[in-house]
Amino acid sequence: MDRTLRDVAEVGPFFAVRTGPGETGGDGGGSADDGPRAHGYRPLADLYARGVANATDAAPAPDPVRERAADVAGRLGTPELRVGASLAYQGLAARLWSVALGAAVLAGRVPDLDADRLWWNPALSAPNDLWLPHPSALPDSDDLAGQLAGTVLAGHLVPLHRATREACPVSGGLLWGNAGSALAGSLRVLHTWCIARGRPAEARSALDLSARLFQEPPLNDTGTLNPADVSFVRRSCCLYYRVPGGGLCGDCVLR
Repeated sequence: MDRTLRDVAEVGPFFAVRTGPGETGGDGGGSADDGPRAHGYRPLADLYARGVANATDAAPAPDPVRERAADVAGRLGTPELRVGASLAYQGLAARLWSVALGAAVLAGRVPDLDADRLWWNPALSAPNDLWLPHPSALPDSDDLAGQLAGTVLAGHLVPLHRATREACPVSGGLLWGNAGSALAGSLRVLHTWCIARGRPAEARSALDLSARLFQEPPLNDTGTLNPADVSFVRRSCCLYYRVPGGGLCGDCVLR
């Protein structure tokens, strides 16, 4: 699976995930044997769990989802926390879909992206930096779409959806729209890459798998995927238009 993920990374930066114990990037700090935490990484499961009361003084621990939303809002120059929460959700969704869909299409295997095994560095900017120290694949299956749904939707986007709504007043339908938009964006990039490299079978596979995912809840009500030109029109807005100078996204319902 390590070689597969390296091949998938060639599609683009959103399709890349760091692998192996020594690949940290940046100055990191610590040695290759110190583990991900020594380099500023934390398992994505920590992000979804949210803060709990401190056993010593009963003060609430920092909420990593709210902190991430505030950081994204600050980088974009908007005072609205919900805008940062929305775009943080969509950015991570795009990374997860890209890595998983890319591997499924190019290698016929879905990587094991369990939230306890996949690490994330909140200090590094977009695209969200992910690290899978010990990559492995899920068992062979004839239902790659089901594995993708279980890995990305159930394993990541459902708990992140819950944690995001608990941390910030943002619409649940909007967040699911972001999940659909992120999948459609990953599909477009991958489909274009496959066509450009004379791999029409893989391009069709990417489209077929994504179309199957869009037939299942909660993605089935997020928008309309047009297979003819691999375009997507969502039924909600991610709020990017509220970022100074942001404008409307290509798939926005407001268009």
